[in-house]
Amino acid sequence: MFTLLKKDKDTRARVGRIKTAQGEIDTPNFGPVGTGGAIKTLATPEVKDAGVQFILSNAYHLCLRPGKDVMKKAGGLHKFMNWPGPIITDSGGYQVFSLAPLRKIKENGVEFQSHIDGSIHFFTPESIIEFQQILGSDIIMVLDECVHYPASRDYVEQSLKLTTDWARRSKNFNDQRRAKKEQQIFGIVQGGTYSDLRRKAVEQLIDIGFDGYAIGGLSVGEPRDLMYEILNVTIPLLPEDKARYLMGVGMPEDIFGAVENGIDIFDCVVPTRNGRNGTAFTGEGRLVIRNADYSKDFKPVDTECNCFCCKNYTRAYIRHLFSIDEILPLRLLSLHNIHFYAKLMENIRKAISKGRFSEFKKEFLKTYNL
Repeated sequence: MFTLLKKDKDTRARVGRIKTAQGEIDTPNFGPVGTGGAIKTLATPEVKDAGVQFILSNAYHLCLRPGKDVMKKAGGLHKFMNWPGPIITDSGGYQVFSLAPLRKIKENGVEFQSHIDGSIHFFTPESIIEFQQILGSDIIMVLDECVHYPASRDYVEQSLKLTTDWARRSKNFNDQRRAKKEQQIFGIVQGGTYSDLRRKAVEQLIDIGFDGYAIGGLSVGEPRDLMYEILNVTIPLLPEDKARYLMGVGMPEDIFGAVENGIDIFDCVVPTRNGRNGTAFTGEGRLVIRNADYSKDFKPVDTECNCFCCKNYTRAYIRHLFSIDEILPLRLLSLHNIHFYAKLMENIRKAISKGRFSEFKKEFLKTYNL
């Protein structure tokens, strides 16, 4: 259940709270991605202590490994991975449809080959909802088709028809077989980069009736200006009393832009993937710590950060660890980055609550080197 607490005076930015079975999510907020039931290189207590309130896992990957039987015996994903907070699970639509040569779309669902061993699988809207019920996710997503950019209008129109039908089937199945009454189901707005199709998608999903609404199919190669154009069209059409979720978008500058337009929650691999690749997010911008420039830089990764990494290690040391192929720096920068994101979202919420979101955005982006 979503509760709207405060709206910004100058923009569409808003502060709210999503109540779930495993706790509350203060919004706007960001969840790191634990695709297969793990935030790469990090233990769940570390993630929780960094200030993270929710995570995202992926039904596609968990269905392939460890599979339905293991998840049943484990008592669900929360127990399996020892995560005490809310979990959102994606249906796996994006992963399935990124396997273009290995899948066949049918009216009833999608047949695909596993990227792991080539085995054949078939997802239906109902089967992927049932699996997410077994996982015990706090928020589950419907099966959809994520259309890549660019795509012809004819293709997007046909895809949207199928996605809407799958959304309706998913909702009906979930209503009949809901594992726990607190479990919420979100619809996903598709429609490519065609404004009228986005409007149509929103109207149809609202008619079906979901607990919240996600915007999918963005940040898939389209220009940034076009992404914001679609957001500007789509977000005002969504119900004000429901949570709004922008899927797969996670650069700080994009988070500010989406919050400004009324988005409540985000997920992305950006902070952890960049950390493993040697890049840190700081108030100064993105720093590629593995570069030689930092070999004699004995400052913390971020002088304004009090995370474990920044309190105990220098840029020079972390750069050295990368140069000798140690595992530790992957952990340290991943931990720092999710701490940075959690703190950034906390500061955004505070700024909206105090009526100074626009000023905070300007201050942040002035020092953050894009």
